[in-house]
Amino acid sequence: MLVPSSGLSKIKDSVKEKIFFGNELTTELIAILTVYFVQGILGLARLAVSFFLKDELGLSPAQVSAMLGVVILPWTIKPLFGFISDGLPIFGYRRRPYLVLSGILGAISWVSLATIVHTPIAATIAIALSSLSVAVSDVIVDSLVVERARSESQAEAGSLQSLCWGTLALGGLITAYFSGVLLEHFSTRTVFWITASFPLMVSAIAWLIAESPVSRDASKDENSNVQSIGHQLQQTRKAIAQKAIWLPTAFLFLWQATPTADSAFFFFTTNELHFEPEFLGRVRLVTSVASLVGIWLFQRFLKTVSFRVIFAWSTILSAVLGMTMLLLVTHTNRALGIDDHWFSLGDSLILTVMGQIAHMPVLVLAARLCPQGVEATLFALLMSITNLAGLVSHELGAGLTYLLGITETNFNALWLLVIITNLSRLLPLPFINWLPAADSQKETSTVLTLQPASVRNEEQPFVPEFVSELMVQQPESEPVE
Repeated sequence: MLVPSSGLSKIKDSVKEKIFFGNELTTELIAILTVYFVQGILGLARLAVSFFLKDELGLSPAQVSAMLGVVILPWTIKPLFGFISDGLPIFGYRRRPYLVLSGILGAISWVSLATIVHTPIAATIAIALSSLSVAVSDVIVDSLVVERARSESQAEAGSLQSLCWGTLALGGLITAYFSGVLLEHFSTRTVFWITASFPLMVSAIAWLIAESPVSRDASKDENSNVQSIGHQLQQTRKAIAQKAIWLPTAFLFLWQATPTADSAFFFFTTNELHFEPEFLGRVRLVTSVASLVGIWLFQRFLKTVSFRVIFAWSTILSAVLGMTMLLLVTHTNRALGIDDHWFSLGDSLILTVMGQIAHMPVLVLAARLCPQGVEATLFALLMSITNLAGLVSHELGAGLTYLLGITETNFNALWLLVIITNLSRLLPLPFINWLPAADSQKETSTVLTLQPASVRNEEQPFVPEFVSELMVQQPESEPVE
């Protein structure tokens, strides 16, 4: 039975609105979404990396936290990748070749983990290179998303970012459970071999990016690249000099730089509570679903709510709910008749929803900060600042873990670490007014339309999803591009 053309049109429009949030499905959008999808699917190796560091390399909780802080380093120099991409085209192209190279680098790093890595230093280098691979591809797709997001109307604001991060969460959802199941049947190195195939997908779809090559006359001009770089520096300097940009960014740095207990908590759940990889895969599945729920809640109910309101309430609720970990750490949940496994699942679900809701408005703000022509550079600069905060967070967590004497077998002071890390989340709240007021979006939109070199007053988030997965974080407010 043939479906009338009007019926097909309605179905197409419905799919566009409900699934793609009003965005037109093009080959370029498919390529963009594929990159985000791969970032999510790389979470397949999350548990494998954690067990590899803990069991095969014999690292302590403090060492793992310190090491994962180092792994964030590529994300703190994202401006460099954006700078290179915007100003130094390869064979006339600014985006495609860099995506190809990032995919190849990612595959090499995972193959190295599967074969030649046997020491903590080698592991740090290999994992950092895999992080570098994702950081480069993330800079490229971020710039493409920013270019598209600039043309969104106020009613459509945040739709493309929601779609991209929903796709990332979907990739994480698909591999979530299998990240644990695979470890029940295969070694960590086998999982690394499997993971090595995914970055090559990024290289394969790079050619779907709609990009015109730089003109031959420009490429022949030996001064053109220098002039382009100078223009980028000037535009970027004008942007970051605006108080409406650096104040919100400073708040986000403080918001993300508070210490974390994630590494110590992972050791507690595996060594003390004896959670198996298969169950940890279930936890990851729950948190992936929770991320999608958080994105949907933001898109459906919260995208017009004041940024100050969202950040204030999500911070307070996350700090309060985060204290529930004390019940698990002190085994009080058992006295209440709640099994460790069920308690951990519920706790992870609620905190992840809160973290994702706080994460989405940051993405919307970041996209609107970027002037035309230096999208990759400025967006990467803004993102790298909060990624640097993630590095500070893990190093502070590592220091606290060490000072409190928490090891792979001694968790006597873990309750104190949980209290310190949760209370520290509240420290940035006195500076909440550094964020844009409720009516700033309209004002900054006007600024951008007047002059491409100007910028709006908004900010951005933390974490590359891949790195947030690598950090074994339960509720990430990240990352996690």
